[in-house]
Amino acid sequence: MTKSQIVFKTLLLCILPLAFVSTAQAQASRTWVSGVGDDTNPCSRTAPCRTFSGAISKTAVHGEINCLDPGSYGPLTITKSITVDCHEIFAGVTNSSTQGVLISYDSFAVTDTRKSVRLRNINYQGSNTGTRGIRIIGGAASAGSRVHVQDCLIDGDFGSPGRGIEDVRTGGGSLLVTNTTVRNVAGTAISHAPSSGTTRVDITIDNVRIFNCLFGVAVSNGGRMVITNSVVSGCTNAGLFAEGPLGASELLADKVVINNNGTGIQQTAGGTIRVGNSEITNNLTNGTSGTVNSFGNNRTAGNAGATTLTPIGLDSHDKGQQ
Repeated sequence: MTKSQIVFKTLLLCILPLAFVSTAQAQASRTWVSGVGDDTNPCSRTAPCRTFSGAISKTAVHGEINCLDPGSYGPLTITKSITVDCHEIFAGVTNSSTQGVLISYDSFAVTDTRKSVRLRNINYQGSNTGTRGIRIIGGAASAGSRVHVQDCLIDGDFGSPGRGIEDVRTGGGSLLVTNTTVRNVAGTAISHAPSSGTTRVDITIDNVRIFNCLFGVAVSNGGRMVITNSVVSGCTNAGLFAEGPLGASELLADKVVINNNGTGIQQTAGGTIRVGNSEITNNLTNGTSGTVNSFGNNRTAGNAGATTLTPIGLDSHDKGQQ
C-alpha cells in the first residue's frame, strides 16, 4: 500500500464519523422558525428556519417545531409524528389556492408506530382562494393514527372543495379538534368524507365555532363524530349532517347552538344523529330534516320549516338518576 493510500484511508476514517454526527444533529428533537430565519439554518433557537417545511426536515420523529416570533410560515406536508406548537405567538400559514397542512399517513415510516400529529395555535389563511386548511389522508397505514388540532383559526377557503378540516382516512384513526374557529369556507367546515371504505374514524369536536359555510360538520362512511359546547351558524345547507352511502355513520351533539343555517340538522340514509342539551333556532329552511333523535332536553324556536325530533329517552339527572 502506498503512502498516499494510507493517508486517504486515514482521512476517510476520520470524516465518516463526522458525517454521522452531522446527520444526527440535523434531526433535532425541537426546532424553531422565525420571520427573519433562513431554511439553510439548522433551525436552532439561535439560528431558526424561515418556514415550517424547512424546519420539519430537520426535526426528529416525535419532535416539535416552535415559533420565535409572529410570521407566516408557509404550507406544510407532514409525513411523521410531530408537534407544531406556536402557543402565545401569532403564527400563520397562508394557503392561497392550495391547502395549509397535508397529513399523509401513507408516507409515514413503518417504524413510526405512534402516528400522532399535533397542531396548536396556528392561523390558516386561505385568502379567499384556499382549498383546505388541514387535510388528513391515508389508507391502511392510517390505522391507529391520531390528529390533534387545538387553538387554531381556519379562514378564507373558497377554492374547490373549500373545506376547513377534511379527514378522508380510509384505514381508521381519530381526530380531536378543540378551541378552534372555522369560518368563511365554500364547502364543509369540518368533514369526514372518505371516497371509499367504511373503517371507523372517531372525531371529537369541543368548544368550536363555525360560521359561514355550506355544511358545518359532516360525517359519513364509518365515521363516529361527537360535537360538544360549540356554535354552528350561517351554513347554507345544514349545520350538522350525517349520511352513510358506503357505511353507517353516527353524530352526537351535546350543548351545541345550531342557529341561522339553511337546515339546522340533516340526516340521510345510513346516518344516525342524536342531540341533547342543544338549541335549534332561526334556521331558514327547516330546523331538522330526516330522522333526528332527541334526548328530550333540547330547545327549538324560530325555525322557518319543520323541526321534528324523535324522542329516544330522558336526559340523565346530574346525580346519575334517570
